[in-house]
Amino acid sequence: MATSSLTKMTVPLASDQSNSNQGLLMPKLKYRFRVSFQNFGVSSPVTELTKQVVDFQRPNVTFENIDLPIYNSTIKLAGKYGWQDITCNLRDDAGGHVSKLVGEQLQKQLDFAEMSSASAGIDYKFTTVFEVLDGGNGANTPVALETWEIYGCYLQGVNYGDMNYGTNEAAQIALTIRFDNALQNPQGGGGGGVGILVGRTLGDVATGVGTAQ
Repeated sequence: MATSSLTKMTVPLASDQSNSNQGLLMPKLKYRFRVSFQNFGVSSPVTELTKQVVDFQRPNVTFENIDLPIYNSTIKLAGKYGWQDITCNLRDDAGGHVSKLVGEQLQKQLDFAEMSSASAGIDYKFTTVFEVLDGGNGANTPVALETWEIYGCYLQGVNYGDMNYGTNEAAQIALTIRFDNALQNPQGGGGGGVGILVGRTLGDVATGVGTAQ
């Protein structure tokens, strides 16, 4: 088979669109990623968490609905947004590094021995950085194809899991993370995504009819 035939292994596009023989785009692969935690717990380094991550859920955002009943119809508008909680599963290592760091973060949020809480969110909130990588390693430095910077994080829930004589699995600690905001940065920086500067469209009147500014 001629190599050029590989460019035809995609969905054919209409003649008035881009080159119909451009080939299929390389997808991001789920197992190529890295998670970093900043200001998590009190011990260092927190890279022990990065090495023990099993899986991580990328941010999800949902807008509330605003319905405006108008005569024979209803106009639908986007209301306030809300970031959904993130889940992250960690392998619980035999040296106790992961459970120690998780315990320190919980103690920052609430001292379980003294029943004393932090005075302000800034005292315990941390930042999470999630990167989709291209597969590089060692002498070949990996490139981040996508980066999420997740701000104002705290642990909403921690599940230390069960132990079972009948399984051949590593013990895990499940984290549920709540956060205030997240910004997305595709490869190369400034390429787009959530948080990039987009010109705000303003209408001349309340109905939005008019020239975009």
